[in-house]
Amino acid sequence: MPEIEPHVPNNALFGKYDLGRLLGCGAFAKVYHARNVRTGQSVAIKVINKKKLSNSSLASNIKREISIMRRLNHPNIVKLYEVLATKTKIYFVMEFVKGGELFAKVAKGRFTEDLSRKYFQQLISAVGYCHSRGVFHRDLKPENLLVDENGNLKVSDFGLSALTEQIRPDGLLHTLCGTPAYVAPEILSKKGYDGAKVDVWSCGVILFVLTAGYLPFNDPNLMAMYKKIYTGDFRCPKWMSNDLKRFLTRLLDTNPETRITVDQIINDPWFKKGGIKELKFHDDDDDEIKLDKENPQVKSLNAFDIISFSSGLDLSGLFDGPDNSRGIGERFVSTEMPEKVIETVEEFAKVEKLRLKRTKEWGVELEGQNGNLNAGIEVYLLTEKLVMVDVRRCGGDAVCFNNVWREKLRPRLVN
Repeated sequence: MPEIEPHVPNNALFGKYDLGRLLGCGAFAKVYHARNVRTGQSVAIKVINKKKLSNSSLASNIKREISIMRRLNHPNIVKLYEVLATKTKIYFVMEFVKGGELFAKVAKGRFTEDLSRKYFQQLISAVGYCHSRGVFHRDLKPENLLVDENGNLKVSDFGLSALTEQIRPDGLLHTLCGTPAYVAPEILSKKGYDGAKVDVWSCGVILFVLTAGYLPFNDPNLMAMYKKIYTGDFRCPKWMSNDLKRFLTRLLDTNPETRITVDQIINDPWFKKGGIKELKFHDDDDDEIKLDKENPQVKSLNAFDIISFSSGLDLSGLFDGPDNSRGIGERFVSTEMPEKVIETVEEFAKVEKLRLKRTKEWGVELEGQNGNLNAGIEVYLLTEKLVMVDVRRCGGDAVCFNNVWREKLRPRLVN
């Protein structure tokens, strides 16, 4: 019996998603429930209006959020399935978490220590995993924690997250961000901070809220609240166990140097009470990590990267206007290793008397032809035997680019 093709509504987004009710909205994005018309799977779609991203820093935040979410694959972190785009909008297609915000649940009344511990263990599992991937959330709060239909916690909203690459030479992050009541005291000092340590502080505030039903640091006057945070002025309610009170003082230690770490958290008696399976922050079976360990100089691509390089899903064009000069270029797969590709480009540059500048480990920029040529070339490792070569015109004259690239350099690289 022939398989019946599912009915696709005429107004389905990209012919794939049937957009439903509005789940929430912010200054720059709206989140909708949607259904994959072919599989019936429920998803959440975050819709970002490009016109509202006139501020370049906002566009950078979106790019960073994509970069961060593609690194993460953990049962307690909301999954990003794909990113789609039109001329006016960007769409994040994400896992739909049916239970809603943890904040809505705790707003009805404080949790028992056992239930708080369950959520806190899952939170630390997710946060420790993020830190192992060089990701720091920086805006952890109950509103950014979702609960699925099975009662499992999911961390969401990585819009304010930071990557290890953003750390300055002093070893610290310097961007002031976060939600006032959950912000760590060292952020208020404006002298730089450790991303992992501020996440731990926020986790401490969350645990306090879950078990007490109110914030540890709160005041109608913002400066008065900041003073309480800076001095660590909070009191645990009498119904908390002594083990939990002691644990919270370690989490909400105003000195980041002596504040408890994730590794110490998972060995704390209160955290371990009732039994918990070993938390594993590194996945030894992760193909991306294996490739990086074997050849750390080569940037490897996971499945999301490869999808995003396909036509129509090129993330480099998500934020640019129609006049983007980088719009001309080509991507192709080669069996040559990255070092061989770059070596061929270097030899070509010498013959053609072009200026060559290294931009990354396996990336170069070519300039010449009386200023008419400005091209960038980057190499990405797909598998142990395949690479992807990304060639782009960064400026200059399109005719010159086509002449140099298609007529001269391309035949040397494509095999």
